[in-house]
Amino acid sequence: MMVKPTVNELLEKAENRYALVIATSKRARQLSMGAKPMTNKKEESMVTLAADEIAEGEVKIVDKTEEEQDDFNGEILENTENIKENEKGE
Repeated sequence: MMVKPTVNELLEKAENRYALVIATSKRARQLSMGAKPMTNKKEESMVTLAADEIAEGEVKIVDKTEEEQDDFNGEILENTENIKENEKGE
């Protein structure tokens, strides 16, 4: 039995396998936390539903620019430092 959508079909929507895996897992997590599905398909697996949404073009995979990624990494570092400071103060 062939699983649809295939990895090759999904790779047409992403720059590489890594981006595809990250996007699919993030969307599956959103769905498992109650996000409304963007497709009418009934799937038991949130990962399969997320893959269907990507294949149908309902979910777009976009790459962050290097500057956006640096900003994001800076926010993570800042939040981590704030958590450490709060833990010291308790």
